[in-house]
Amino acid sequence: QVHLVESGGGLVQAGGSLRLSCAASGRTFSSYAMGWFRQAPGKEREFVAAISWSGGTYYADSVKGRFTISRDNAKNTVYLQMILLKPDDTAVYYCAYRTDGILSRNDYHYWGQGTQVTVSS
Repeated sequence: QVHLVESGGGLVQAGGSLRLSCAASGRTFSSYAMGWFRQAPGKEREFVAAISWSGGTYYADSVKGRFTISRDNAKNTVYLQMILLKPDDTAVYYCAYRTDGILSRNDYHYWGQGTQVTVSS
C-alpha cells in the first residue's frame, strides 16, 4: 500500500500563487508516475498535471503556462507550483500515484485525501 499526503493548500487571492506538495510513503516501487487532479464543488474530478518517472510532464489545457509539476525522487515527493491563480482554480486538489511510471491522465492506483485550494476574486 502506498500512502499519499498532500499539503500546501489554502486561501489565496486571484493572481496569487501556491505550491502543493505530496509525499509518498509505505510500499515502494522501482519507478512510478504521479499526478494531480482536482474536484470543484458540484463538478467531476478532473486531471490537472502528471509527471513520469523520468520527469516527462503533461498538463491540462486549462493550467498550461500557470502550473508546473515537479518531483524529488529522493524524497518521494511531487510538487505542483501554481501561479496566476483564478477563482476557477478553486477545488480540492488530489495527488495520485501510478506504479508503472507511465505518463498518463488515467488509471492511477493510489490517491491522497486532498487539500483545499480556494482562490478569491
